[in-house]
Amino acid sequence: MINEIINPNVQLKLERRKGRRASLFERRLVRTAAGQALVMLKPWVMARNPVMFVTEIGAGLTTLALVQNLFQDRSALIYTLMVALILWLTVLFANFAEALAEARGKAQADTLKRTRQKTLARRVVQGIEAQVGSDELRAGDEVLVAAGETIPGDGEVIEGAATVDESAITGESAPVVREAGGDRSGVTGGTRVLSDQIKIRITAGAGESFLDRMIALVEGAVRQKTPNELALTVTLAGLTLAFLIVTGALWPMGRYFGVDLPIPTLIALLVCLIPTTIGALLAAIGLAGMDRAIAANVLAKSGKAVELAGDIDTLLLDKTGTITMGNRQATAYHPVPGVTQERLAEAAMCASFGDQTPEGKSIVRLGEQTLGPRAPGQSLQAKVIAFTAQTRLSGLDLADGRSFRKGASDALCAYILEKGGPVPEATQPLVEAVARQGSTPIVVAEDKTILGVVALADVLKPGIRDRFERLRAMGLRVVMVTGDNPLTAAAIAKQAGVDDYIAEAKPEDKLEYIRREQRAGRLIAMMGDGTNDAPALAQADIGVAMNSGTQAAKEAGNMVDLDSDPTKLIEIIEIGKQLLMTRGALTTFSIANDMAKYFAIIPAMFMLAIPQLAALNIMGLATPQSAILSALIFNAIIIPLLIPIAIKGVKYRPMGAESILRRNLLVYGMGGVIAPFIGIKLIDLALGLTGLS
Repeated sequence: MINEIINPNVQLKLERRKGRRASLFERRLVRTAAGQALVMLKPWVMARNPVMFVTEIGAGLTTLALVQNLFQDRSALIYTLMVALILWLTVLFANFAEALAEARGKAQADTLKRTRQKTLARRVVQGIEAQVGSDELRAGDEVLVAAGETIPGDGEVIEGAATVDESAITGESAPVVREAGGDRSGVTGGTRVLSDQIKIRITAGAGESFLDRMIALVEGAVRQKTPNELALTVTLAGLTLAFLIVTGALWPMGRYFGVDLPIPTLIALLVCLIPTTIGALLAAIGLAGMDRAIAANVLAKSGKAVELAGDIDTLLLDKTGTITMGNRQATAYHPVPGVTQERLAEAAMCASFGDQTPEGKSIVRLGEQTLGPRAPGQSLQAKVIAFTAQTRLSGLDLADGRSFRKGASDALCAYILEKGGPVPEATQPLVEAVARQGSTPIVVAEDKTILGVVALADVLKPGIRDRFERLRAMGLRVVMVTGDNPLTAAAIAKQAGVDDYIAEAKPEDKLEYIRREQRAGRLIAMMGDGTNDAPALAQADIGVAMNSGTQAAKEAGNMVDLDSDPTKLIEIIEIGKQLLMTRGALTTFSIANDMAKYFAIIPAMFMLAIPQLAALNIMGLATPQSAILSALIFNAIIIPLLIPIAIKGVKYRPMGAESILRRNLLVYGMGGVIAPFIGIKLIDLALGLTGLS
């Protein structure tokens, strides 16, 4: 039965992965991008990119010059026609690069849309169940979802536990457990329940679901420019203005030397000198970064988040559910002297009856195994004292006047002292002994008496230590954040291989740590899954929430890891660094490219009037017209040739900034200088063979 439920989503998973591996120039995507490239010729759209906007204006002016040639001087008609065609092709190639990146993102969105469907929901109001459409649900509604049914909307499990198939969202077919309490209560609309029944409180109404937002973001309707991208855009605009002034000055200079420089020639020169290569590919690089994040099953809420990931200095990881498996299990009771294990087990059970977290349930199960038939039942008349991040205590107040509490050692000892009770000398040694084993000690008390310690064991996620080694190789400092006492935190930190840890951390402590690091000029990434992580996720430069976590965490972060894998941050950072490296590499190529074209064109333009400049015509270009056309054609065709690098990105290798700069100068700088000389000369020879020179 389970296989029958999973198979359709496995098919979708395979389809998504096939889409990710699809050829960059897939026919359907190319058709879409080609049409969009024409639509993007609107001046108000082109104005977003100063370099290409100037190129479009130049193409328009050359077209007007072509019309003038038709009626006045037809001797330069072919030359002007070719310049106009090449300029328009340059603009279209630039638009095509951006449109192709957008088309790839929209293809991802189309796949996601197929997972979104209107479903029937069993809404519960005052104990009465009624069927409604999923589009009628509002935030706060409570619904029941049983095995085989689709979860109708985003929400949190408030009753029960079930296995859920999330392959429609994450692409992974292995079912996961979602249960009330703890940090694994979040569920996403469009996923399916495979077993049992759960009650869900809806957290997002129709059109506001996580999947809806994901589709909108993937489609890239609004992509804000990042600070680095804005700085580069300003730099490119400055270079364009400078070359515009230089080119404008060439006309009177030519008149002085007796050289008549037609408007099409000056425009062609301007387009060849301004950084059209990087200007054409800049938007595609940013869009491709978001697309690569989606391909890694990470939803980035903005391109800025992806790029900032490449500059992160410090990574904060919540321990429970992030570094460790999360569902800690009670493994042993450690009573203080004078207290029997049975009494401690009974008190621990009573203190945990109202605790619906996996940890609380495990304490009850251990008590039942220890006491057998003598275990107390959960039908006791009592008031539940819920756990809070501030008190770090929970328990029950029974109707007969007895009270039971359990919690962190310092918090419970402070509670006992406040009530006027003693703290046994053996308490702290027991706590330390449990903590040194890497377990979490939970102290249990009845009324004003501390009875002992319950050990909660947590297990590191497989391969976590090796992943942290990779992060350190990338220059990151890894810090573990936990509410555990310092001894337990130290033991887990040593096992996991983190650089530092923050123990007994409250939400305020996480927030203050991030702010302190940011004041020191560091960029901080925070990864978490609980509601208590939300403030830190919102404050961090990169806040990565796990899809299995609470809705509050997913709302606070600027990225959501759909696989709920704490080591996914390695991929996120690699994508960010790859984005920066790609932009740096292509910028280096573009500037070097422009320098080469400058030395190719200027001597050819003036060598007839100033024969001494012929010595600088090192490529031996045939005529001034051939030199300009050759440079212009090369300038146009290099853009589509670089589209695969812009979209797929430069291969990331862990290295320092100096090494990256040397590599860029050696590979892309030298390539940017050599390629134009070879390309322009070959085009010049081809023009000579066709008689167009």
